[in-house]
Amino acid sequence: MKEITNGIRYIGVDDIDLDLFESQYILPEGISYNSYVILDTRVAVMDTVDSRKTREWMQNLEDALGGSKPDYLVVHHMEPDHSGSISAFLEKYPETTVVATAMGLKFLGQFNPGKAFPHTLAVKDGDTLAIGEHHTLKFIAAPMVHWPEVMMSVELQNGVLFSADAFGKFGALEKTAFWADEDDDWACEARRYYFNIMGKYGPQAAKVLSAMPALSPKVIAPLHGPVIRDSAGILQLYNTWSSYGVETPGVFIAYASIHGNTAAVALELAEILKAKGCPKVALNDLTRDDQAEGVEDAFRYGKMVVAAASYDAGLFTPAYDFLHKLQMKGYQKRKVALVENGTWAPSAGRVMKEMFAAMKDVEVVGNMVTIKSKMTPADRPALEALADAILSE
Repeated sequence: MKEITNGIRYIGVDDIDLDLFESQYILPEGISYNSYVILDTRVAVMDTVDSRKTREWMQNLEDALGGSKPDYLVVHHMEPDHSGSISAFLEKYPETTVVATAMGLKFLGQFNPGKAFPHTLAVKDGDTLAIGEHHTLKFIAAPMVHWPEVMMSVELQNGVLFSADAFGKFGALEKTAFWADEDDDWACEARRYYFNIMGKYGPQAAKVLSAMPALSPKVIAPLHGPVIRDSAGILQLYNTWSSYGVETPGVFIAYASIHGNTAAVALELAEILKAKGCPKVALNDLTRDDQAEGVEDAFRYGKMVVAAASYDAGLFTPAYDFLHKLQMKGYQKRKVALVENGTWAPSAGRVMKEMFAAMKDVEVVGNMVTIKSKMTPADRPALEALADAILSE
């Protein structure tokens, strides 16, 4: 049990057995479900955990309480990985008041059909709640970061921001680190988490971030991942991510190859870009690599090349799925270049152009390169020209 600051303790749990987060994102190092308790003359529990870990969490809670009973259960986010133990909690502590936004309380009923919740308190942006003599919470509305009922809260006396899913990260704490400043590679899995979970909601995240200077949090306590006590660099990253800015100069190449010929083109183009001085070239095999990492890199870099085979008079499925994910996540403010492959009637480029045309502020640059079955030396000038086009932008 970790002490976050005076009277605030961590009671969360790790889940190293879960293979897919939200049934779609791989978890090579598991996930943490973070929960906290504020101990004062009154007691507030800050969120619960996924039902997979109810028993372990309840034991952590009981150890922290030391025989006391909680007065409040503050629910910042009603998604089941954080609200999944509310029912079990209230069975043991039925007199506890559940504190959430009005929409959060509505969702509480939807996730627990047929159950009554007689002790609730709906709060809104700017409301405060005294937790005894030494801790006061101020609530911050954070709709669509990344659900509509989300709120954050700041404990005013010690400057602890309970940030819901914002500032979260994949990875169990026992596999990474409890404190973010002791996590050597915090940004990697935090970036994959951000763009795949809430990348679509950059404007909403940016609105909440605009309040951070006034709040001046000394500690950020998210619902997943390490607790943050040195937040300047992380806040800067979040400002870049939420505004769809470019984090790293370079070019990202995403390719989808059926028999290896399109892959060969992508690898050749990567070498051409490096030879021309591109500061960084990242690649993702959309057929085999984690596409969530592809989404992450598409947002990380300002320029992207998509190389894909034609398939059934359209676009090879992995590339189509990838571009569809970018559409869903609000991909924007980027330069892209295209390579298509087709043996008799190339069609991949047409579909890719249509999909990018539906995205905001995405410009297709250079002349699309069309490969007929397999790359030949005659294709080299076109690849050189495409590399020049995307590097000159």
